[in-house]
Formats: sequence, C-alpha cells, structure tokens
Amino acid sequence: MNEYEKEAHPRVPMSMKELALLGDGEVAYIKQLDSEAAERLFPSLENAPKGIDLYAVLGADGTPLALTDSRIAAIANAIENDLVPVSVH
Repeated sequence: MNEYEKEAHPRVPMSMKELALLGDGEVAYIKQLDSEAAERLFPSLENAPKGIDLYAVLGADGTPLALTDSRIAAIANAIENDLVPVSVH
C-alpha cells in the first residue's frame, strides 16, 4: 500500500463482533459440507445421508439458515430470502 492509498483508505480496527455483523441481513454464505459437519452445524439433524455433499446456507455471522443437497437450491434459498449468496471454501 502506497502513501496515497494509506491516506485515502485509512485502516480502522474492527472488532470481531463488528466483523461478524458485516453483511448481516444482506449476505448468505454457501458452504459445502459432509454429513458429519452438517450434523454438527445443525444439531437437530440426525442420521444425515453419508457419502453425499450437502450445502449449508449461513448468515453473515455464521448462523445456520438452511441445509440442502444441491448447491443451486442453496443459492436459490438465499436469493428467495433477499440475501446475496457467496461461496465459502
């Protein structure tokens, strides 16, 4: 970062809480999961199918919102709820 960029874009510390709320109500993260990870993220889910990929829709703060077996369905769920979907790798 050069001197001009430092002046034009000063670094302002952001708390973990502020970072977690960044995009809250606007962004949904789509994350691919295996069945074990899905069961941990969605405690009410029991006996998730083994051997298939699942896709979680997560709020900006990491709150689980939805779970599906299709990436396209996860994206559609986010859009239907007026959220901008982004992928998490």
